[in-house]
Amino acid sequence: HHIFSKQKFVSANHFLTKGKADELKNLVESEKIKLVVLDCELSPSQERNLEKLLCARVIDRTGLILDIFAARAKSDIGKLQVELAQLSFLSTRLIRGWSHLERQKGGIGLRGPGETQLETDRRLIGNRIKQLKKKLNKQHNQKNLNRYSRKKGNNKLVALVGYTNAGKSSLLNALTAPDTTYVKNKLFATLDTTTKSVEVLKNKKVLITDTVGFIKNLPHNLVASFRSTFEEVNSSDLILTVVDASQNRRNIKDHISTIESTLNQMKIKISRNILVFNKIDLLIDSTSINYLKKKYPESVFISAREHIMIDRIKEIINSVVSENQSIKIVKVPFEKTSLINKIYNQFDILSNIQTKDCTELEVSATKEGHKKIQKLLKG
Repeated sequence: HHIFSKQKFVSANHFLTKGKADELKNLVESEKIKLVVLDCELSPSQERNLEKLLCARVIDRTGLILDIFAARAKSDIGKLQVELAQLSFLSTRLIRGWSHLERQKGGIGLRGPGETQLETDRRLIGNRIKQLKKKLNKQHNQKNLNRYSRKKGNNKLVALVGYTNAGKSSLLNALTAPDTTYVKNKLFATLDTTTKSVEVLKNKKVLITDTVGFIKNLPHNLVASFRSTFEEVNSSDLILTVVDASQNRRNIKDHISTIESTLNQMKIKISRNILVFNKIDLLIDSTSINYLKKKYPESVFISAREHIMIDRIKEIINSVVSENQSIKIVKVPFEKTSLINKIYNQFDILSNIQTKDCTELEVSATKEGHKKIQKLLKG
């Protein structure tokens, strides 16, 4: 059942005005509804008052999204992050709602009145939050080491960001082997980061990371609890902002501005950010595409599902990550062939030719990279 309500003011007690609250109460009673979801952010007291009035479980938009997060998380770090977000949300909603919360723990040999069950619950939740933060810090430190290793190996990283269900995972699949990343037409199908190697040119690969999606009106502190996801974005050389082109113009504008402002709030540097409009196969006429092309001239239009303009995405990735790089022939003497693997692991090798005297490698690298190769060969 759906009920739409336009209110000029918000009731402090029930969020809903008295008439709309009574209407909802009658519907809950007549249809024997057990769960009510409100598409807004409720205060703990409003949530409690509505549950008391309706005699049914009440959750707000944030509570529903957290439930979806819990269902989607698969990796250890994903589950830890979801639990941390849930406990942080729950800690503000502990109340003296039942008789067991009023009892005090004490007894013979114990000084003082002890603590109420409510205080015990708060302490236990606080302790668990500390444990989770400690575990997550350990995981984050490991991820930082992994990122350092990738950067040291001269690997270029591209991050996919965008609203949930914009088609980020579908684009990752289109760029790599098909159907290797979980894709589903539902909210937050991706909750754990996925990083894959993509061949943008022959013998030239970059790493592409798929991230958790945004959603409208979600408190940024909940998104921020998925810190590892956004640290991947922060360490990337290129950000592809994926937008669902089949939405209306107002939604598209809101989504783009929300993504940019959220990344700024999280102090994520957007040095290179390219707009990618996905799902153009769902647009019946060309009017919408012409409008978007005029408004966002530097953007690219694709269909990940139908593999339209995927090669163009690879060209863009290659041109950005190859900036300030030059191609030089590096001659590796036979007595130093053991260095070839090191060069392959750290730099882009375009060709490999065996001659009588040496191995000639066609290497694409920055000025510093070429100096590093020469230092290896002289050492």
